[in-house]
Amino acid sequence: MKKLSWRNVLLIGITLFSMFFGSGNLIFPPFIGYQAGSVSVFAFLGFALSAVALPVLGVTAVAKCGGLDRLCEQVHPKFSLVFSIIIYLCIGPMLAIPRTASTSYSMFAFLTDRLGSGSLFGIPVQMAATILFSLLFFTAAGIVAKRPERLKDILGKRMTPILLVLIFAMFAAGLLRMELPVAQTAESYAEYPFFKGFTEGYQTMDTMAAVVFGIVIAVNIRALGIRDNNDIALETIKGGVIAGIFLGTVYGMLTFLGAKSSSLASGAQNGTEILSALCREFFGSAGPVLLSLIFFIACFNVCVGLICSCSKFFAEKFPVLGFDQWRWILTLWSFFISILGLNAIIAISSPVLSVIYPVTIAIIAMNLLPFAFLKRPFVQRIVVLLAFIAGIFSI
Repeated sequence: MKKLSWRNVLLIGITLFSMFFGSGNLIFPPFIGYQAGSVSVFAFLGFALSAVALPVLGVTAVAKCGGLDRLCEQVHPKFSLVFSIIIYLCIGPMLAIPRTASTSYSMFAFLTDRLGSGSLFGIPVQMAATILFSLLFFTAAGIVAKRPERLKDILGKRMTPILLVLIFAMFAAGLLRMELPVAQTAESYAEYPFFKGFTEGYQTMDTMAAVVFGIVIAVNIRALGIRDNNDIALETIKGGVIAGIFLGTVYGMLTFLGAKSSSLASGAQNGTEILSALCREFFGSAGPVLLSLIFFIACFNVCVGLICSCSKFFAEKFPVLGFDQWRWILTLWSFFISILGLNAIIAISSPVLSVIYPVTIAIIAMNLLPFAFLKRPFVQRIVVLLAFIAGIFSI
């Protein structure tokens, strides 16, 4: 087989979308709309550039080169290995994977708040609930991640359609409330809304995820009958474009809802509070249930995809342990990190991403731009160094 049917290409695109679309993808767009207010269109365009266009370009670059390590090898072979490990740790067990459980748990506050502030066997009951939820969450994710080649069936065919229906229902309810006033523009967005939106897109981690997910998407494309590496790369790029279309559409909906939420979410500190207020207004007592389902499905999809991708990477680079051993090591480590809580994880991730993201963008750009001089090792090292310095100064 030389190419996939459009039905299977769509399935691959939806699977890739589900692996991208997690906690940050849900909470940051509405908060951008809420803070940008009347200039939310410009802020959204900046956000879409870093959270949609760059991930699609990342998928394209990795597909053309054949992997993250090959994407970086022109800089230096040792840099390629070290940078790849840093990317996989950040997008995996150190930041992104633990954040999926923490964010998902935070959406069940309408249930966990009822537990009160007592203790259970000397452990605060809220902490005990957090540990139990994370344990069940990661156990299920680790089990599902056992078969990377079946993600297109589990995530693409089953979980993601449910997620999209729930999000569209929330957006449709927002359209019926068009009379809601537009939020006032916050000071941070008043002068350079496009640039502010662009940097906020870092928090989704999708550009880094793009250079990570290619390995699992390739496995799923092979499972559909494609064997030639060039054909796999082409089908991966097609899937990336479709995933980008879905991401841009959903981001636009969430940004719109955030911009219209000022009267319902006064004083909101994050996107979670905004979406919670909107769902309570739109759906009454069923609102928290709807929103918790949206977050759970989105976060679970991303968690499974990241566990698969990171486990395959570490099993290839450090074959002393196999895929299954790495799968459970990364799952267990992510479980312990998730107990720190969402706020702690976001506080740690922000400066780290500010440094790594410019370097990732620079590497993707140098591999895609059709200029021969950009392929020279000396040029790539200078560009990476400048990107690293820019990231340091952006903290």
